[in-house]
Amino acid sequence: MSNLAAVEPAAGRTLALSQVVSLLDTVERPILVAERSGRVLLANHRAQQCIKTHGLPQLGRLNLFHDLLKLEPAAVFGQLESGEREIALPMKGGDENDGHARIRWLPEPDWLVVSIDSPQGSTASDDAVMRNTLQELLQEREITYRNLLAAYLRLQEVNRQKTVFLASAAHELKTPLAVMKGYYDLLLSGSLGKLTERQRDILQESKESCDRLVRLVSMFLNYSALESGKLVLHLRENDLRDCLGELISRWQDAFQRKQVRMDARIGAQLDPFKFDYQKVQQSVANLLDNALKHTPAGGSVTLSAEPHFWERRAAVINTSEERRRARLDHPNSVRISVADTGAGIASEYHQEIFEEFVRVDRSSSGMGLGLAIVKRLIQAHRGKIWLESEVGRGCTFAFLLPTDTE
Repeated sequence: MSNLAAVEPAAGRTLALSQVVSLLDTVERPILVAERSGRVLLANHRAQQCIKTHGLPQLGRLNLFHDLLKLEPAAVFGQLESGEREIALPMKGGDENDGHARIRWLPEPDWLVVSIDSPQGSTASDDAVMRNTLQELLQEREITYRNLLAAYLRLQEVNRQKTVFLASAAHELKTPLAVMKGYYDLLLSGSLGKLTERQRDILQESKESCDRLVRLVSMFLNYSALESGKLVLHLRENDLRDCLGELISRWQDAFQRKQVRMDARIGAQLDPFKFDYQKVQQSVANLLDNALKHTPAGGSVTLSAEPHFWERRAAVINTSEERRRARLDHPNSVRISVADTGAGIASEYHQEIFEEFVRVDRSSSGMGLGLAIVKRLIQAHRGKIWLESEVGRGCTFAFLLPTDTE
């Protein structure tokens, strides 16, 4: 029990009893204050409930020694005056089931401050209730955990079946689409006879639709490979200028048909480095397809590639002077970007747009997989990708490919 302290009022030696009782009522355990004779002067609300529970006399007639402790005052004061700061005595004549009274003597007012502990039986009962409640909560938690685990496993199985279905459907479509594309190329070349202008236009539109299906099938195959963890990078020493040059020539017709200008700014100082030729081509192709889709006629798309110093986190932090010198003399990556003059994307979508099946523009075609696949392919190369855009000012998708071998 904590020490009690009081400040003497300016106009008298004691506080009003009502004020003291109000203070004691804020204490959670039963508190009594008795005179040396044992007459109880004060009792907080908890103590009054305890008095009623034990069937003791009312507060005005209640005596600490005769009614609660069943002891002579000398037996109690003998221990307190011998130097004991606090003593604990069983209530009502030694029956421990009735609880204990912890008594502290305040010599100056010659008062006894008594704190009553809960009976052992009540404590045991409370402990039993607490144990039962805790056991019920643990059981509920175990049931909830098992239900969540079962639901998670079901979702995993559904996701696996979805991936298998996409892969199977894509494989089944791949062969007939390749045959169709070959026939379109053969017809448009004029090898099977001369075509009228109307026939050529129809065949060209059909070939473009076939090309979109081929890209969609390729996207599904890559997505299923990424989902199943079967992505394999074929890292070889390649020339990025050749890789992007092939892609530019392949996309020129599509840009001309939509009346969108395509600019290429490929740095002359790009040295060969190790990367997956097909995967990088596919990543840039997805970005070009996305830019062409969202750029109106009369706009432009710019493909850029240049050496870049990528200041990645390292165990040893160099000085700012060393970092500037390294940036000027030793580029360790290549920065590739595709910028368009389309409508732009609001900043709140800059991270979300790289997630699977996310489409900011609901009116556009596509499955929302292209950018998600690009992100995973770039990350597989130990690179990073990001978006720079404002609404009404177009988009710039940029990514870094490390050229060092560390």
